[in-house]
Amino acid sequence: MEESNPQNGRIVSAKRLQSSSIQPAEKKMEESRLENGGTVLVKRSKPSSIQPETETCKERNYFLCNLDHAVVTLMKTVYIYKVDGQKSGESASDVIKQALAKVLVHYYPLAGRLRRSSDGRLSVECKNNDSYGVPFVEAVADCEIEKLGDITVPDTAMLEKFVYEVPGVENILEMPLLTAQVTRLKCGGFVLGLTINHCIADGTSAMEFVNSWAETARGVTLTNPPALDKSILMSTQAGENSLSISIPEISDVSNLESLYQEEQMVYKSFSFDQNKLAGLKKSAMENGDMSYCSSFTALAALLWRLRSQALKMKPEQQTRLVFTVDIRPKLKTTPLPKGFFGNGALTADCVCTAGELIEKPFSFAAKAVQNAIQRVNEDYIRSYIDNFDIHATPSFTATLVITSWTRIPFNTADFGWGEPTQFGSIAIPKEVGLFIPEGKGKNGIILVLGLPVSAMKTFQELISSI
Repeated sequence: MEESNPQNGRIVSAKRLQSSSIQPAEKKMEESRLENGGTVLVKRSKPSSIQPETETCKERNYFLCNLDHAVVTLMKTVYIYKVDGQKSGESASDVIKQALAKVLVHYYPLAGRLRRSSDGRLSVECKNNDSYGVPFVEAVADCEIEKLGDITVPDTAMLEKFVYEVPGVENILEMPLLTAQVTRLKCGGFVLGLTINHCIADGTSAMEFVNSWAETARGVTLTNPPALDKSILMSTQAGENSLSISIPEISDVSNLESLYQEEQMVYKSFSFDQNKLAGLKKSAMENGDMSYCSSFTALAALLWRLRSQALKMKPEQQTRLVFTVDIRPKLKTTPLPKGFFGNGALTADCVCTAGELIEKPFSFAAKAVQNAIQRVNEDYIRSYIDNFDIHATPSFTATLVITSWTRIPFNTADFGWGEPTQFGSIAIPKEVGLFIPEGKGKNGIILVLGLPVSAMKTFQELISSI
């Protein structure tokens, strides 16, 4: 769920949205072949539409700011729950569904639908009728929790059976902003699968919603009610001293697209414990250019560098690193309210040639990442908001996008059956390197990455030589 994503493969600019009709939303038994040679069968019920339990509005449009337009894509995630035997998981679907209706009173925009104005801007239309609401699906799988395996590296063909999408709908305007599916497993455990449109919430806000939903299911008062007012992030007229913020046009001089088309993608995970991260940070600071280096900075710099090497980018190839910066702690003059619900992050980037990145000391890449983070101050944030082009179509040529979930408390989503044993995205786009926490009680980072077969072989060799 965080953040600078072409998340889970569908990226749509506001300019490209076209009209479409919704198809019947019912699926029969679905089969997915697992990587270990087995199969999992999932039977879905017909979706029901969940509305806020009490009427929150007659009719209104919910404002989406420029930051909400940055990534109009679906975040698709699953939470896996193992029932310990003391409490049956058979009632999980009913409890979670009833809690959804209650929590939507506070998060009513999630039950709305995207609309586009004549100037291309998006907003959320909220109405209390049957064509709106959150599609909720109950399902049954013919497997036990152990058969799902470790989902750190996602098996998309299997995991997509646990997430509901309205069939036949390709137009983002017709897609619900939130869908939910609860799938019971043979062992008594269950899987909660969600799709959330990134334009309504970033990873932090999405997780706060899920935690509020879980608190509601347990009968607990919300510890962090949402603040839905986004007026503080409205764009203003760009002033004379507005910072120049632009996205460079990068040519594919290394013929990278052909490599991706010709070879199969392979996904692997790489663990960096505290000792490995300490070594990377020490290496980044060796020449004295940096007095401090964070774990994110060191690992981002390493990944950018080694990935460029593994893809055999030509020395003159421009390459770009993109990641998000949370603006919540950076807005001091006009801070975002506690519980701000929406997109409270923006992208920062670094650009250089592959030759510079690979041939110069490791500190060069680390310093570039650190500088990009430090550039994001209040002036930068305001200029970014004021000058963001909602019609821009993102390009990811020779670009690495880092999505970091290391600070998002996914394991706190307790609906009454304890914390999830696993959480994950159902797919990782080819441009994305995903950082996730090493595990409860640990301070390391796991990197999940996809590359063409030959490039992954080289990347593994480079990683093992560190």
